[in-house]
Amino acid sequence: MFEDISKVVLISDMDGTLLNSQKKITDTDRNAIEKFMKLGGKFTIATGRTIQSFEQYYDMLDLRMPLIMYNGAAIYDWQKSELLYTCPLPDESRRIALEILEAMPHIGGEVLRTDGTYVFRNNDYQALHTKICGIDPYYMELTEIPDGGWLKVLFAMAPEDISQIEILVKQKGYDSVTFVKSSDIFYEMLPLGITKGTALNEYRRLDGMSDYTFAAAGDFDNDTDMLIKADLGAAPSNAEEIVKQSADLVLKNSCDSGAIAELVEYIIAQCENKKNAE
Repeated sequence: MFEDISKVVLISDMDGTLLNSQKKITDTDRNAIEKFMKLGGKFTIATGRTIQSFEQYYDMLDLRMPLIMYNGAAIYDWQKSELLYTCPLPDESRRIALEILEAMPHIGGEVLRTDGTYVFRNNDYQALHTKICGIDPYYMELTEIPDGGWLKVLFAMAPEDISQIEILVKQKGYDSVTFVKSSDIFYEMLPLGITKGTALNEYRRLDGMSDYTFAAAGDFDNDTDMLIKADLGAAPSNAEEIVKQSADLVLKNSCDSGAIAELVEYIIAQCENKKNAE
């Protein structure tokens, strides 16, 4: 599978995978990524973040490949400032979000578009998300957010409320959108069928990418489909059990102890073994 490192793309989730528990990239992982890229490997990110909220990390990684963003609803070429792929939510997503807010008025939330983040209900968990992302959002009622171009809706709430919103969504039977839990306090509405995995499939269709081998790493529910669709799916030791079950490789290290560095060394060794066997 790993025959030529220059034909390998490693795609990493951010929170809980590349970022440690302090939302930082460890020197161990950063050095390993630099080594991987110097050997010819390609590295990029698959994240739920927006274009604006990812900016603080871009220069840290010297990324040269397009990024999967908005949990799979977009692929963005940062070097060209160009959207290569988008799949927006349907118009009725506003109605769906309003129904959810009516049933759970205490939860926070935001709409994410390529032009920014629109906070329609603020609570402590939504404020935390805004702080984590390091953005200056627009604050307005859900009914006032511009039409079109909604790539996802994020709901923020206490951990004990996640099961309630999951039950609500199941009871409502929404069949025009997809829902996914992206952390213990975030629950997201995405375009129907859209995941980081479907975005990986779109990535393979980008110009010149059809003959690349894709490795992917992630730790949470919203990463599972990407791990399944990658040629090699890896989970750090801190990943949820369901994610580990979907992975081809469960790493010994966590996001705090160099999981990505471990995966990089695994890929390098696989390429070297293949080369030595020829």
